[in-house]
Amino acid sequence: MKILDKYIIREFLKTYLIIFFSFAAVFIVIDVIDNLPRLIRSGATFDLGVWYYLLRLPYLIVLTSPVTVLLTGLFLMNSLAKHNESVAIRAAGISIKRAMLPLFLIGFLISAAIAILGEYVLPRAESTREYVYRVLIKGEQPEDNMLKARIHYQGKENDFYYFGFFDGYKNTLRVIDITRTDFGTNQIIEHTTASSAFWDKDKWILQDLETRKFKDGKQIAWQYYASTDLPFIDVHPRDFIRITKKTLALNFFELKDYISRLEKVGDDASPEIVDLHMKIAFPLTNLIVIFFFIPIATTSVRSKGRGWIFMLGLAVCFIYLITVRIIQSLGYASVIPPIWAAWLPNIGFTFLGFFFLKKAEI
Repeated sequence: MKILDKYIIREFLKTYLIIFFSFAAVFIVIDVIDNLPRLIRSGATFDLGVWYYLLRLPYLIVLTSPVTVLLTGLFLMNSLAKHNESVAIRAAGISIKRAMLPLFLIGFLISAAIAILGEYVLPRAESTREYVYRVLIKGEQPEDNMLKARIHYQGKENDFYYFGFFDGYKNTLRVIDITRTDFGTNQIIEHTTASSAFWDKDKWILQDLETRKFKDGKQIAWQYYASTDLPFIDVHPRDFIRITKKTLALNFFELKDYISRLEKVGDDASPEIVDLHMKIAFPLTNLIVIFFFIPIATTSVRSKGRGWIFMLGLAVCFIYLITVRIIQSLGYASVIPPIWAAWLPNIGFTFLGFFFLKKAEI
């Protein structure tokens, strides 16, 4: 590694840490001002209050990381220009693009670190923070998602299911109604009812089951089973358990499994699909913003007002983040496909960043 590469990396990391800790302090102070009275009214002790805010740090790190990277780059570029170091770099026959190449490596590593933080640390921190606030501070009972009533969902073969009650502790069902429909004729071709069912060795055992078959609107067959393990139900007990956690409190694979269960029971999973892909797309923002501050800084080296560098750079970053949130909201509402809602801003601004980088001074 060249001396110049080591110098650029050292200066970037030093500035990054300063800005990062500054952001963390500012956001915690703002959060304390906004929420401390609420925590005190809810009965929070000093220890619980400290624990609550420490658990908030992973979220703040993930949220502010792109702006931190951008500001770090702007300060670094400004410093290079102020002390004529960029001129010395060019005089040595090294282009600014080549000199800043280590920053793309740092951006990739920061993106990977944020992705790992969001996958392993953030979900646990948010889940624990929610428990600390609701249970330890407010004294509420933990939410019970093992008991559900009046469940509707559509099966794989045009089956419409209704379950009156599901007990996730015992893995039992009460009041079962299954209707199979021929969408071509819009007629019911089979109707099954059962009083109850219990899960036994990877299959449902149904009690007091009656099944009727129809053709042209007329019943053509009827069967009764006092107890049967025939596969009338194509759903696993865990599919009924709708996770009450926020998506921030779920890692990638937990959220993916949750989405498959939502889709299986017929719920709209668009917001969850957007959030699933955002777990990968948003960390890459830390790499994308580098495309913008390098050309902005190099083309503004000779500018009399270096304050415009920061204004323009911040404007680009905040326009990007606002675009991310707007398109994310459109994905939540299924106005655009959820996957596109997560990746479209990254794709668009990456092409724009390449264009800016290509136009940068060498």
